[in-house]
Amino acid sequence: MIQCKRAYDPASPDDGKRILVDRLWPRNCRKDALVLDEWLKDVAPSTELRKAFKSGALSFAQFTRAYRQELSAQPAHWWKLLDLAEAGTLTLIYAAHDPQANNAVVLAQWLEQALDRRAEVSSPVCYQGDFPS
Repeated sequence: MIQCKRAYDPASPDDGKRILVDRLWPRNCRKDALVLDEWLKDVAPSTELRKAFKSGALSFAQFTRAYRQELSAQPAHWWKLLDLAEAGTLTLIYAAHDPQANNAVVLAQWLEQALDRRAEVSSPVCYQGDFPS
């Protein structure tokens, strides 16, 4: 299960693995006060994309499309999150004010889709055409 939670909300035993997915540390949050298993800065949107969304230059739909493109270009940044999600509860920690329009929500949806694709049963590749008769 993948869930999202604000950095300013208290940690819960039900959170499982808590991963901060923002490029910047949450404001007014002491490092020793935030309960985390890991901080993955590289899985966050690029600085340019984050600033464009925060300034209002991009709608959430535009931000989502651009962030998904960034995620698809860098699977090494999020691949380990799939294993954590398969092993138990994964809580993506974010600092944004809006609980429905933020990078953690987009990332959670991306990971859920990746888990669905990983779980799909497929037939092996046929190499018959690669060998001459």
